[in-house]
Amino acid sequence: MSDPTSIQNPSDGNLLRRRRFFLALIFLVWAAIYLISIFQPPLMDDADTVHAEAAREMAASGDWVTLHIDGGIRYLEKAPLMYWMVAASFKVFGVHDWSARLPIALGVLALLLVTYRLGRRVFNSGNQGEEAGLYSALVLATGFGPFIYTRFLIPDMMVGLWLALGFDFFLTTLAQSERREKPSLWICWGLAATMALNILAKGLIGLVFPIGTIILYLLLTKNLRHLFKLRLFSSFLVFLIIAAPWHMLAGFRNPPQGNAKGFFWFYFINEHFLRYLNKRFPADYDTVPLWLFWGLTLVWLMPWTAFIVQAARQVPVKLAEFRAGLNAQQRGTLLFALWALLILVFFSFSSRQEYYVLPGLPGLALLLGGWLAHETTSPIDSGERRTGRISSLVLMVIGVAVCVVCFTLAWQAKTPPANYDIAELLKENPQDYALSFGHILDLTPQAMGAFKTPLLLTGCAFALGTILNWWLRRGNRTMPANLVLAVMTMVLLQAAHQGLTIFSPVLSSKVLAGAIEAHWEPGAIIEDNGDYEAASSVNYYTHRQIRILNGRCNNIWYGSTFPDAPLIFDDDASFEKLWRGDKPVFLLVDGRAKQATGKKGGKDADCPQRERLPDYVNSSTGCVMAKWGGKLVLTQIQANQADATNALKACPASVPSR
Repeated sequence: MSDPTSIQNPSDGNLLRRRRFFLALIFLVWAAIYLISIFQPPLMDDADTVHAEAAREMAASGDWVTLHIDGGIRYLEKAPLMYWMVAASFKVFGVHDWSARLPIALGVLALLLVTYRLGRRVFNSGNQGEEAGLYSALVLATGFGPFIYTRFLIPDMMVGLWLALGFDFFLTTLAQSERREKPSLWICWGLAATMALNILAKGLIGLVFPIGTIILYLLLTKNLRHLFKLRLFSSFLVFLIIAAPWHMLAGFRNPPQGNAKGFFWFYFINEHFLRYLNKRFPADYDTVPLWLFWGLTLVWLMPWTAFIVQAARQVPVKLAEFRAGLNAQQRGTLLFALWALLILVFFSFSSRQEYYVLPGLPGLALLLGGWLAHETTSPIDSGERRTGRISSLVLMVIGVAVCVVCFTLAWQAKTPPANYDIAELLKENPQDYALSFGHILDLTPQAMGAFKTPLLLTGCAFALGTILNWWLRRGNRTMPANLVLAVMTMVLLQAAHQGLTIFSPVLSSKVLAGAIEAHWEPGAIIEDNGDYEAASSVNYYTHRQIRILNGRCNNIWYGSTFPDAPLIFDDDASFEKLWRGDKPVFLLVDGRAKQATGKKGGKDADCPQRERLPDYVNSSTGCVMAKWGGKLVLTQIQANQADATNALKACPASVPSR
């Protein structure tokens, strides 16, 4: 089988050296962005450490079928592939922050390489294939969205990897059919395998996205009969061999019992269909407005989306083009456009988070990379060069404006005191925390003082990068201009990473976990007030089970309905016995929590009760052992140490230093 992306003349040493150089450049950019950043900040509360803890317990228990969190609570809502990879990393390298993030980072590298291959195979006319592959990979590697949403453990970029690889297989079957060859058995099986792996990565969308894109493509190109050339029977068997075993085992090992309806109802009905319809229970998530969901798609690949209009014009839309027959490049751009568009439209009718579009970003990156390569190889007086200069001018105006804003904020912001707690400089907006990065909306002008370095770095990079890009494009030096944009975005991502690290005390409870470990005694108890996800990093970093006070809800709820679930859920009455008992108790509390004045906490109370404390947790019974990131660790005190007031005071030498 011939490879349309292979070097046609093996003696062409220049082409081979250029390919090796481009691949090395992609690897270096990936390493500078993704590999270096896996070591910090600490893993975050909520999804990050919930998923890391599920993988840790998988590796520790040897149960690779049923996910568990918090010492044995079933966690049935997620597909297993990412957890298998993280658990395997823990087995090989040990449990570390970097080993938890390594599989996602390696998945991004694989996606960049597949994107490079797709770009050079589709845009290989006019000696621009290598540049198209390079630019496509650079656009994706330096995109803000792919970077920021691989800072915590979610599988969405992995979904993009299997989609990209599957579409590469699909394009190969089309090329074989054009040569009047029957599509290769292994290629068809490869396409089926990518769908199965996507099912194991994120559920049924692993079928919806590739099949939907392929069928739409074949309908538009009037080639629906090509489906029957894909060896459907044997490909379906390959799909079942890979995808079915885990689903069957998970169903058999988690049947309906007690108040639990079992794996199949919860995973397929509740987590797929009801979630899509925004009727999933419990409703512990929010839905971003449709305009924001679409608009953020442009932000996730900035600054490259400055050229999105030109890139979109490559996609065939005229009926005459379809009647005349599409060439290989037109077919590729159509497939890439459908890839991204289907995902956007699909989630436009469902519940959605900001990052749900991530699996479609490789398609946009390929369109952008193809146009950038076309611009680079076009004549100096071409329309592509002219529109490129216009877009670079607009980008420069935006860059200078961003620079002015960043420098103004940095200039007006006051330097925070030594050993400051970033949470004390924020204005909390809990109504926004159901969004993936809702805490960013807590930033205030006062808090900006903590971010002076990232702000100045962002401002300088935006201004210098966009100005130099415009100047180089004005001189028709498009490749250096594109490399300048790549370097600029690398600096911007480094600034974003610094900002996330500064903000991490609000997002992670690792410091509190360290304080608990420093005071740990045999038989001690860790209790979380209200919401397991808000303190999940304590569970992960201490490797100890945490009990939950008035918080039998959210993602831990369904696992708690099984008869064998650990008895770790307390109400006010049961926790009072622990609090007044002989064993040390470390109570994790939101900094906004206040003593209850009215109704008791229990099964009929609002859940989770993060801002409510039982009235017996006061200065006569407890003190603040640790405080950081807007969160507290309270513990009991002896009666002779009680304070006359009702305000909780600090325990001696308790607050950890920064």
